[in-house]
Amino acid sequence: MSSRPTRSIALAAAYVLALSACTGGSASDDASGSQESSDASSSGVATSEAVPAGFESYYAQEISWESCGDFECATVEVPLDWTDASSESIEIAINRAAASDQDGKLGSLLINPGGPGGSGLDFLEYFVSYYGDAVAESYDVIGFDPRGVGSSTAVSCGDGETLDEFYITDYPFATQADLDASDERVAEFAAGCEELSGDLMANVDTVSAARDMDVIRAVLGDDELNYIGSSYGTQLGATYAQLYPDTVGQMVLDGAVDFLLSDIEQGVGQAEGFEQALTAFIEYCQEDSTCPLSSDIETAREQIGDLATSALESPLPSGYDDYDVNGNLMVYGIVVTLYSEDSWDYLMQAIDEVYTYGTASIFYQLAGFYLDRDSTSGEWTSNSTVAFTAIGCTDGNAGEEWTIDDQQELAAAMEEASPTFGWWFASGAGCSAWPWPAHETIESLDYPDDANPILVVGTTGDPATPYAWAESLTEELGNAQLLTYDGEGHTAYGRSNSCIDDAVDAFLVDGTMPDSGTVC
Repeated sequence: MSSRPTRSIALAAAYVLALSACTGGSASDDASGSQESSDASSSGVATSEAVPAGFESYYAQEISWESCGDFECATVEVPLDWTDASSESIEIAINRAAASDQDGKLGSLLINPGGPGGSGLDFLEYFVSYYGDAVAESYDVIGFDPRGVGSSTAVSCGDGETLDEFYITDYPFATQADLDASDERVAEFAAGCEELSGDLMANVDTVSAARDMDVIRAVLGDDELNYIGSSYGTQLGATYAQLYPDTVGQMVLDGAVDFLLSDIEQGVGQAEGFEQALTAFIEYCQEDSTCPLSSDIETAREQIGDLATSALESPLPSGYDDYDVNGNLMVYGIVVTLYSEDSWDYLMQAIDEVYTYGTASIFYQLAGFYLDRDSTSGEWTSNSTVAFTAIGCTDGNAGEEWTIDDQQELAAAMEEASPTFGWWFASGAGCSAWPWPAHETIESLDYPDDANPILVVGTTGDPATPYAWAESLTEELGNAQLLTYDGEGHTAYGRSNSCIDDAVDAFLVDGTMPDSGTVC
């Protein structure tokens, strides 16, 4: 969903795993899927033209499928360190919704919901509730938890109290002393991660995850990788295309992340996107007679901004034991509803509760949904937020110096882009104290014209992955075409309209690319 708002160069908040980014739906969605069991084991019969020397055994491994609820599950082994063939192996958990037409199927279709940190295993349950019949017949749909995430070999950084202090506490970022204190907190947090997760922390970058995908493709017996990636999943897919252009099959990138932009450019783009989404919400609210906001748009915008900034000074009671809703939790609760217009009513109810009762229990629950944190117990129910930090910092500006001058420049850019949320987007020092830069990064895209073309899908009102990123990623890939959804919310396939869904299904099943300039 992923993509979480990039707070201060992608450390403390980042690519959303909730709502549309990971599920494509709203906070109340529930879905299930079922399929007939297929073959119990798979062996590596398809490989890339050039398997990296020393890693042949990973491509040749045989996996065994077991029943797991409505699906089948298996484990794939990959190297911990793709730069060292002698490194130990780690596990990638995958699951499968088998094609309904096993005799006529086209192969496997890998899916990724975003993040980074989103669980593809969890996403499969939702995906099978909306994909088209032709896709269901044609593909074994494969969910997977990328390295560091969920049921795969996963990163861990501490108990709930540790995570609360690191992610939820409001900290100042006004002076160099504030930034130095932040660096100390990041370094201490990273040390806890290393103690619990070891060498995995240095190997959770996106390039390594893309290389894992090629192993998955091979052991499933597919000559080409067919793939749908949403939000951050588009970065993962584009990275794969750069590394393995000859094995790209039907690839759909929905809610594109232009990861070639600088961190600040990405942050500004998201800040603008969320401000735009907030305007759309306000207009929606004002059409309802029960709207708790002013009938003037700018006054209403100030009211929402005041909710968050006032919570910095005077946190509101949540109704859950000793937990109060501070600035961070208030903004988490607001922005999570902006990923889908289906969730705007929750934001109206949350605002009304504050104005009527002076409490913020709905905002607290929404923030918990964002963070994968149980509102009642305070338990963090997945490692998605920790995985986001680990992957995002490793891919991003780990180890780069960050000064108060940089911070002030960032704050000015963010506040210009988003009068409501700009302060929050700039409320962190980033990854300068993170000790693990990626072994390998993608600095440019050079996708060949004779490879299979890629379909990029962009939504004009997408807050987390702005439409401009879909345009620029399409251009950077070159051999790609843009399909546009004219609407609100994050991503399009499965949550927009039949025009988008039918076009994506036709591309996946028949290879039919939508006409250039198609707008749905």
